[in-house]
Amino acid sequence: MSGVPHAAAIGMRVISADGGQVVCKVPHDPKFVGNPETGVVHGGVVTTLLDNACGIAVTSKTGLAGQIATLDLRIDYMRPAAAGADIFAHAECFKVTRTIAFVRGVAFQSDRDDPVATCTAAFMLGSKSGEGANLPKSGAA
Repeated sequence: MSGVPHAAAIGMRVISADGGQVVCKVPHDPKFVGNPETGVVHGGVVTTLLDNACGIAVTSKTGLAGQIATLDLRIDYMRPAAAGADIFAHAECFKVTRTIAFVRGVAFQSDRDDPVATCTAAFMLGSKSGEGANLPKSGAA
């Protein structure tokens, strides 16, 4: 995640990524608390996790390691992220057109069936022309 400074800043890690599905993790850190009285994690951490997980799912599905851009990201918060626990995201790229990829995701802590938040997203493919734009991942055919 060193290539994505915001994701690196929150310690985001990819647990698995294959065929358009990805699982990522942000480890608990007291600096992510948005409300010191309750210990609830700031929503921006959840947003960053879901946006990046969805982008990785697109790369995993398409094999394009170049530029993509988030066109739309809708997040529905279901409950606060509990203090002291890691946050995970599962994202699935379920449809790819010539120019757009569609993704759905869920952020959770201990139980994926008890989400912190869910999301749907659309990503533009080929958002950069010229050198470095949507290059196949190394080793991809």
